[in-house]
Amino acid sequence: MTQGFESHARPVRLFRDQRDQAVRIPAEFELPGDTALMRREGGRLIIESIPPNGLLASWQPLAEDIASIDDAPSAPEDIF
Repeated sequence: MTQGFESHARPVRLFRDQRDQAVRIPAEFELPGDTALMRREGGRLIIESIPPNGLLASWQPLAEDIASIDDAPSAPEDIF
């Protein structure tokens, strides 16, 4: 596993929730938040927590030295 989590296996219970299959996640494997990402890699099913502000955290800050643009005031137009 990644992110410093312990890597140990434990049997879990599967059950049906209407049409979906669900798994009971033991307390020691609890994920933060209300949503997670799930993917299949070969015969493995991997569930990962979604990092907060994932997209925003990947953006680099803008340079502070952006030059200001001096626009001339628009000329009045008679539209009627």
